[in-house]
Amino acid sequence: MRIFKILTIAVMGVSLTSCVSKKQYEALNLNYKQCIEGAAERQREIQDLKSANAGLTSENALLRDQNGALKTSLDACLSNAGKGSANIDKLIGEINASNSYIKRLISTNSKNDSLNLALSNKLKRSLDNVADADVDVKVLKGVVMISLSDKMLYKSGDYNILPAAQDVLGKVAKVINDYDTYSVLIEGNTDNVPLASANLPKDNWDLSALRATSVAKVLQTQFGVNPNRITAGGRSEYNPKTTNASVSGRAENRRTEIIIMPKLDEFMKLMDIAPVKK
Repeated sequence: MRIFKILTIAVMGVSLTSCVSKKQYEALNLNYKQCIEGAAERQREIQDLKSANAGLTSENALLRDQNGALKTSLDACLSNAGKGSANIDKLIGEINASNSYIKRLISTNSKNDSLNLALSNKLKRSLDNVADADVDVKVLKGVVMISLSDKMLYKSGDYNILPAAQDVLGKVAKVINDYDTYSVLIEGNTDNVPLASANLPKDNWDLSALRATSVAKVLQTQFGVNPNRITAGGRSEYNPKTTNASVSGRAENRRTEIIIMPKLDEFMKLMDIAPVKK
């Protein structure tokens, strides 16, 4: 507006001065037009600046909103991180308890394995004069297994212990008595050939169970094995070690097994030390 006032005054001055030449007038008129055009250009620039400023104000508000949202998210993350840290500490505690339990379990298992190996070696030494076909001693799945042939123990289809088997059972009983904290499981087995007699035993179930209890009674009454350590049972023909299609296979499936293992309460004591979930 100030520019227009100046130009107006200049024009009035020219009009009042009659001595201004035509050439001077044209120069002033051209200068006036240039000033008008320059003023219009400045006005457009001012409007553009105002528009840009309005855009910056809007963008600034948006940035403030985004900053507030980010701050809220950060606070939530920090809060969750604190909870996560507590959960991690709890998890680490449970892992340490589990590792401690596993170490104790491994130590106990190693001790049992050593005892079982010593027991097995002692049995093998005491039975070294017995034919391998009649007696087999091995450590299997943490227990000592003594497998006795049926022909050494009984007559065919019978469950009474033969006199010749007394010597072998006596040696086994001596080792069992030396390891008096172990339990003794006796399993009777048969092949799949049905019994010809209708008298007792009536079938393979009866025969396998009676053979097992016969061995148990000899260990108890003749060799002093404590009966509360003994469990005797029959598995009939349903636990075959090999095929029943051959004579040798059927003989293998008729073997009686004496299994010597840590007592169940010892195992339960081990379970009691397991870490408790929190």
